[in-house]
Amino acid sequence: MESATIRPGDPSRGSEARAATPATAGTWAPADPAPLGLAGFAMTTFVLSMFNAHLVSSAGEPVVLGLALAYGGIAQLLAGMWEFRTGNTFGAVAFSSYGAFWISYWALVTFFVSKIPAANAGHAVGLYLWAWGIFTTYMFVASLRTTGAVALVFLLLAVTFILLGIGNSGGHTNIIKWGGYIGLATAVAAWYASFAAVINHTFRRTMLPVLPLADR
Repeated sequence: MESATIRPGDPSRGSEARAATPATAGTWAPADPAPLGLAGFAMTTFVLSMFNAHLVSSAGEPVVLGLALAYGGIAQLLAGMWEFRTGNTFGAVAFSSYGAFWISYWALVTFFVSKIPAANAGHAVGLYLWAWGIFTTYMFVASLRTTGAVALVFLLLAVTFILLGIGNSGGHTNIIKWGGYIGLATAVAAWYASFAAVINHTFRRTMLPVLPLADR
């Protein structure tokens, strides 16, 4: 099936695989959009997770909103659109979806969450997070055909969404904190995957391993 096939030039494999794909004369070859998408996701996740883990005062939470809209949202959504151009179905779905997630998070907090009755807010936000947890879980399964670095990001992210979903649905502060801690680990893993793709491409050799999981 087309959606299950990862091409030799799949950006989720890093610059080595893309370099191994011969360019066709006279055609435009886009740069790898994956490091941008991963970086936008990582930074926004890191900042929000610092608040979820209660490592910084909640009074500063609005700082997340601009980052969620611009970097985690718009920049990551653009990376997803560029992944369509590379022919990478997995990257296109992942970055477009999580870019939309961050934009929806910005809109939810800015415009809509205050309109939800306080008695129902936890359940409503919990449902929102559970839905993203389901999506992330099946994307984790698909990620097992990419690299170990990418698969680790999706595994940690699925756990993060599930913990935050449980915590918000039941009003469990400690579970939300654990969601924040795992979210920080997710951000570090995503930053590593982004850094590896950038540095491996820049130095034209493998500086940081990403552990391809299957032959292409």
